[in-house]
Amino acid sequence: MKLIALFVLLCTLAIAEKLNIIKKENSDSNTTLLVIGGIHGNEPGGYFAPAILASHYTIKSKNLWIIPNLNKESILNYKRGIHGDMNRKFAKIDEHDQDKETVEAIKKIILQPNISLVLNLHDGHGFYRKKNQGSIFNPNAWGQTCVIDQCQLQTYQPFGDLNKIAEEVRTNINKKLLKKHHSFNVKNTKTKYDDEAMQLSLTYFAVTHNKPAFAIETSKNLSTLSQKVFYQLLAIEEFMKIMQIEYTRDFDLNEQNINKIIKNYGTLEINHNILLNLNNIKKSLSYIPIKSKGNVFNFSHPLGSVKKRSSGAFDIYIGNIKITSLHPQYFEIASDCKEEYLFEVDGKELPVKRASSFEVTDDFKVIKDKVYRVNIIGYHSKKRDESEESVSLANLNTRYAVDTDEKVYRVEFYKNDKFCTMITAKFK
Repeated sequence: MKLIALFVLLCTLAIAEKLNIIKKENSDSNTTLLVIGGIHGNEPGGYFAPAILASHYTIKSKNLWIIPNLNKESILNYKRGIHGDMNRKFAKIDEHDQDKETVEAIKKIILQPNISLVLNLHDGHGFYRKKNQGSIFNPNAWGQTCVIDQCQLQTYQPFGDLNKIAEEVRTNINKKLLKKHHSFNVKNTKTKYDDEAMQLSLTYFAVTHNKPAFAIETSKNLSTLSQKVFYQLLAIEEFMKIMQIEYTRDFDLNEQNINKIIKNYGTLEINHNILLNLNNIKKSLSYIPIKSKGNVFNFSHPLGSVKKRSSGAFDIYIGNIKITSLHPQYFEIASDCKEEYLFEVDGKELPVKRASSFEVTDDFKVIKDKVYRVNIIGYHSKKRDESEESVSLANLNTRYAVDTDEKVYRVEFYKNDKFCTMITAKFK
């Protein structure tokens, strides 16, 4: 039995790594809400909302599992599905379909006993209305809906009354609208009888396996991404309240704050020896010292991804937004490098950790360590080792700045011509 349990655990961990599952759990309950974003790559409200949920919410009771970017490749390419519509592959899928691994993995997660309710997040066209009110407001639209496949599950489940729950969510969202015409409605697709396409969907797969499942569709016709994310988060919060999942968030839920959060791209750590702040970063950086293969990219943002071009450059994305391109210069990585390096900053000694940054007002210099060679990118001297050089903003070439304000510069450390670490100096 122990071997079986270990096998199940290892399989679960492998699936979690494949799907980028972020778990916020408490030991007080087995009740778990599963939030799935990004099944369609051209619906950003459906993946930026769960990213904010993952980064800015604390769960105080019960459990929340979040998959912010299920269809990663399609998100990078801002397409509904680069291998076809992933949300039409849950009834059957070809053995050679490039989405098969992802589809089978998310099926296993949905069917885990602790999953109590599933939310699948989308942006849909128009504004759903039961009566035809024009090309945007009509019964064929999907936007601003809580979608259910049927009214109730066939076998009892605590959250099996799908229609009642959807109506409650709709009512409470409509009390907090940004504009009157943003109103939500419940859309029952009556999938088993009326919608062959939806019979292939993720939510229908869930309900046919007696798992409560809903789709939240914000409108593609909303004027901003922050509006879409606002309504997605409102809906998720309503489901958490129904499930008695207690939570806090570190911001007031309004369009302005969401817009600020969306534009905060966080940091990128490469190989544990380079740290780049992705906010205000230049669109292209050259001579980034990395390995020829096997590089590890760690983002603080849940939607961080890397796409390597045929030219060798690495394009850095947050969701569907391209942030910068890194053009590499390949080095071997030195072993046994120090964790801290000594600087003199504005006349005072300052130990600085590897792969970090420091602020400087006037000037800085790296205090000499005979083991390491220093290269300050943008500072031109005739010395191979630029330790003990007093560096101010005035004698740095702005072409080599990391940021668009031209105040952040790279300080690189080498050991026997092998790369150790990069530290960034930010002038105030």
